[in-house]
Amino acid sequence: MIESLVNLFWAFVKVGSFSFGGAYSLIPLIEKEVVKNHQWLTQDEFLKVLGMVEIFPGAISIKFATYTGYKTAGFAGAVAANLGNILTPAVLILFFAYIHSIYEKNLLVTKAFNGIKYTVIGMIAAIMYQYAVKNGGTWQEYLLLAVGAALVVFFKLHPAYVVIIAAIIGMILL
Repeated sequence: MIESLVNLFWAFVKVGSFSFGGAYSLIPLIEKEVVKNHQWLTQDEFLKVLGMVEIFPGAISIKFATYTGYKTAGFAGAVAANLGNILTPAVLILFFAYIHSIYEKNLLVTKAFNGIKYTVIGMIAAIMYQYAVKNGGTWQEYLLLAVGAALVVFFKLHPAYVVIIAAIIGMILL
């Protein structure tokens, strides 16, 4: 049991340490740890959990850590995975908040953060494409993808409404 808790903690330390750019940039990291490295989830289960965690509010990494940890080692596993998940980001944000407050006007620092920002946007676009290719297949699924994007991009609809509309269309089409 202790070994499982330690493995969960360290696996999610890796996820939390290298998940730059937010939610969708870390999906490949989570997949590598929970499916490929440790086999806590199968590929099919990973995709099902990914769909499940997207319908609940909150950070994807926390929901994955909770699900994987609980499945692997119960409540203690969920706690260990989440502690690992938040350790590095919490320490780094405290450190960089301090550094940023000192150097926020520095031109090189501003340029570095802009470079990171645009690269992360590219990473997110690539992951969204991979996710659509892995999960899509029917015209109905691609239609839902297009409708969801259009509702957000062109109609500026709140994401909560987009999810509700997608659920209703999904019940009808899928």
